Amino acid sequence: MAVQRVSVFSGNANPALAAEIVKVLGCPLGEVRVSRFADGETFCEIRENVRGLDTYVIQSTSSPVNDHIMELLIMCDALRRASAASITAVIPYYGYARQDRKVAPRTPITSKLVADLIVAAGVTRVVCVDLHAGQIQGFFNIPFDHLYALPVFLQDYLTKRFDKDAVLVSPDAGGVERTRAYSKRLGASLAIIDKRRERANESEVMHVIGDVQDKDCIIVDDMIDTAGTLCNAARAVMDRGARRVVACATHGVLSGAAVERIQASPLEEVVVTNSITPTAASLACSKIKVLSIGSLLGEAIRRIHHSDSVSSLFV
Repeated sequence: MAVQRVSVFSGNANPALAAEIVKVLGCPLGEVRVSRFADGETFCEIRENVRGLDTYVIQSTSSPVNDHIMELLIMCDALRRASAASITAVIPYYGYARQDRKVAPRTPITSKLVADLIVAAGVTRVVCVDLHAGQIQGFFNIPFDHLYALPVFLQDYLTKRFDKDAVLVSPDAGGVERTRAYSKRLGASLAIIDKRRERANESEVMHVIGDVQDKDCIIVDDMIDTAGTLCNAARAVMDRGARRVVACATHGVLSGAAVERIQASPLEEVVVTNSITPTAASLACSKIKVLSIGSLLGEAIRRIHHSDSVSSLFV
């Protein structure tokens, strides 16, 4: 059944994902024009009446990050000034999530800055998928729904390809909780990569904690950026005698030479979601598979609109 009195808008970051979401909701995509002046300023025009409506803006803050953040802020400001009853920012990928704390003197906490900008633009609720750091939810003083891509990976990939004899591998200590959730749902064992990072975007794998000998290994992470950590982890488990290795990551950032690294690595397959619109290079790579989170987000929006439980999607 179609939801009533809802308008869903999309910026330039996720048009295909937004189309899937409105199909699930049974409503048309809202009419909005996002353009730029000659000097690069972003302009937005809402081309339908939203007075008194619950509105949802679908926009990942992916590359080009700053452009997409400004699009999101300006669309939300336009909706607020058009008297929308509520504005929910659906941000499948939250940019600047890695800057969630001070890592050295005189450095910013940009995740908090972005959160403040979003609230100042008039957003009344935020929906995100697999935040890099869960504490970012605390940067907002408005309702925040943190969704997980776990059901999509399990239903559309993992349960079809693997069983309890597989090993779920965390590429670093920080991802153990996430990997444990996957291993628990699959009934499989767990391994951890111990690595040390010497410089930003570079990593060195030290050793593997856990038994991967003659096992199918699944590396689980929230994002793949330059793919250095992922490819080093894949080599580490293969060097320890793994039978094969694949990877599942929610956000396929895939910047720089990431696609080339994946193609040259021991990874049999890398599965990401369309939280970030896939590039032509990633779509052309035979090792990269893209799953859709459109149904997940559409159902979450439906439940939010009807004040139903969202957490039951993952229990």
